[in-house]
Amino acid sequence: MLNIAVFGSGRGSNFSAILNAISGGSLPGTKVAVVISNNSTAGILEIARAHAIPAVHLSQKYYASEGDFADALLAGLHAYGVELVVLAGYMKHLPASVVAAYRHRIINIHPALLPEFGGQGMYGQHVHEAVLAARRTVSGATVHLVDSEYDHGAIVLQDRVPVLPGDTPALLAERVLQVEHRLLPEAIGLFAAGRLSVVDGKVRIHPEQE
Repeated sequence: MLNIAVFGSGRGSNFSAILNAISGGSLPGTKVAVVISNNSTAGILEIARAHAIPAVHLSQKYYASEGDFADALLAGLHAYGVELVVLAGYMKHLPASVVAAYRHRIINIHPALLPEFGGQGMYGQHVHEAVLAARRTVSGATVHLVDSEYDHGAIVLQDRVPVLPGDTPALLAERVLQVEHRLLPEAIGLFAAGRLSVVDGKVRIHPEQE
């Protein structure tokens, strides 16, 4: 059984996609052990509680230092036996000690085709506004490993959607979100099946075992 922690700051639509994949049988051997949010009113916490999943509010503003906050995060992850951390709309930068402790075991979903349109400040509608301003004809979503920089780690999965004439940021966001909901559970499944490794800083996906 792969125990995962899902981090989020908002409504939790990607978390719902994960739960649907688990209940639908496409993520065998996977359990959401805990949900963590920096936002006490986040919808992702409400969804977790509705499914009897531990829902934890942890915000750095309640700690004297980033080190104390990192210690609290790590204590929580260890308490729930977490093996993979999934960032699903989490709007905060993880402390370096957490990233180090879970090296190559933290993934993030980003609503663009990295390495373009990533980095600090590139989240939510800002991403789609930038894509439209750049007059791109395609956009998409990326699942990547998390390292010490925003949206920088090795790419796990990526898929595209067209940017259509007359698109607004909201319309493009909705199209990209459908891809996010498919890619994130798929990436978790690769971890659960032991099909993913990192070689020379790049992700290698191994064939399914017969």
